[in-house]
Amino acid sequence: MPSTNDPTDKPTDQRVTTFDPADSRPSEAVVTAVATQLETDPVELSPLYDVVDPDALDDLVDHAQRTGTDETQLVWFTYEGFAVGVRSDGQVRIRDTTATAAR
Repeated sequence: MPSTNDPTDKPTDQRVTTFDPADSRPSEAVVTAVATQLETDPVELSPLYDVVDPDALDDLVDHAQRTGTDETQLVWFTYEGFAVGVRSDGQVRIRDTTATAAR
C-alpha cells in the first residue's frame, strides 16, 4: 500500500508475504500465500509440483541460509495465474499475471 506522505510511492499489483526461512518451508508458504490471495483452501489449488519442484525450492532457500552470504537468491515461476517470486530471505512476492497482461 502506498504511503500518504511519499509522492514516489505508486500502487502495485504485487503482494508480499513473509516466512521464516529457518523454520518454514518456502513451498508451503507459497501455497498458503496463493490460497490466501484466491480466498480458498490450499487443498483446492493445483499441486505446486506441477510448476516447480517443491523440494528443490526448499533446498534453494535452505542452502542460501546455510551459506550465510549477504546475497539474496530469488526464483520466479507462475502458479495459479500468479507470478510468484520466492526470496531466500523469507519473502514471497505474488503478482497477478492477468492484471499485468490487461495493461
